[in-house]
Amino acid sequence: MLNKKGKSFVTIMIVVALVTLILRWGVQKIIVYNIDHNQQLAQVNLKLLSTALENYAKNNAEYPTNVEQLTKSNPIYLERNYLTAASIRGYEYDCQRLDKTGYNCSAAPINCQLTGKMMYEVSTGGLIIAQNCDKK
Repeated sequence: MLNKKGKSFVTIMIVVALVTLILRWGVQKIIVYNIDHNQQLAQVNLKLLSTALENYAKNNAEYPTNVEQLTKSNPIYLERNYLTAASIRGYEYDCQRLDKTGYNCSAAPINCQLTGKMMYEVSTGGLIIAQNCDKK
């Protein structure tokens, strides 16, 4: 039979094991929530950028050649330059092509699977395409 010290040790180990399992589950849920939130925000920001580019083109008969034309024009088409920010909620934004005839912009996670699982691309016309960042 176990003495009183042995029972206490076994009880403490069971409690530690249960707390560890609960913490692991909780941390996993927080990480999944943050990834989902980052991905939704990346889509929204890319849509904002695309809408601003399309509205500028509609009013000026051509697309802007840089994002500053959207943030410093009158009227203001975009309140924030997403391309100059180091990162926004784990995503980096870039426009591979931004000229008078159109654009190709993207949002990619800084660390695939940790800050986001999807990459998003938008091109002239505003259609957003998503793909898994593992296929990069």
